[in-house]
Amino acid sequence: MAAVTDEVRPPSAVLDLGFARLDVDRAERTGIPEVVYAQGKTPEQVVGCLAGLVETGQIALATRVDEQAAAAIQLRWPDADLDPVARCARLSCPASEIGAVVVVSAGTSDAPVAAEAAFVAESLGAAVTRIDDVGVAGLHRLMAVRDDLEAADVVIVVAGMDGALASAVGGLISTPVVAVPTSVGYGAAFDGLAALLTMLNSCAPGVAVVNIDNGFGAAAFAAKVLVGRARGHRG
Repeated sequence: MAAVTDEVRPPSAVLDLGFARLDVDRAERTGIPEVVYAQGKTPEQVVGCLAGLVETGQIALATRVDEQAAAAIQLRWPDADLDPVARCARLSCPASEIGAVVVVSAGTSDAPVAAEAAFVAESLGAAVTRIDDVGVAGLHRLMAVRDDLEAADVVIVVAGMDGALASAVGGLISTPVVAVPTSVGYGAAFDGLAALLTMLNSCAPGVAVVNIDNGFGAAAFAAKVLVGRARGHRG
C-alpha cells in the first residue's frame, strides 16, 4: 500500500480538535460529508465536532444524539434543528435538489430508525416522503401506496420482526430499494438478526441491505445513488 503523503491527503483536509480529527473533505471525496456519531461522546465533544464542521463550511449533522447532547446543542445554537425521535441534530441543510426518497416503515415501533433515515436523507439534499405502518400483516396497505413508491428515485424500507416488507416492496417496484432491519421483535427476532437475514435472503433481486438499525447508512446509500444519477451515472 502506498504511503499517505501530502499529495494524497493535504494537511487542510483534517481539522484536529485534539479529541477528534474531522475529515473535512469527505463530501468532496466520497459525496457524503463527515457526520458526527454522538453516541459515546460527551455533550461537549458533540458540540465541539459540530462547531468544527460549521467553522469549515460543512453540513453540521449529528446522529444518535441523546437528551444531554441535544440540550447542549440547543444551548449553543438555539435555532438548531433537533428531532428527538430520529435522535439527530443539524445546523444547516441544503435545498432539496438531488432527488426524491421515500422512507417506508412496517410499523410504528420502527419509527426511530425510519426517522433517522428520513432526517439524514433530507440533510443530504433529498426531498423525503414518509410512509408508515404498511407492514406485510396487511398487504392491502402496501398496495395502496405502490404508485408513491414507484414514483420515488430511491425507496428505503425499514422493518423489524420478520423483515419481509423489503422483499414485498422489492418485488413490486422498479425503484432502487435499500432495506434497514430493525431490532424490533419478540425473542426469536434476536434483536434484528432475523430481519437482517430475511432481507439478505430476499427473493426480490437487487435489494441492498444495511446493518441493523442503521437508518444513517441507508440514507447515505440513497444519497450516493442520487448524486451518481445527477452526475450522469447510472444509480
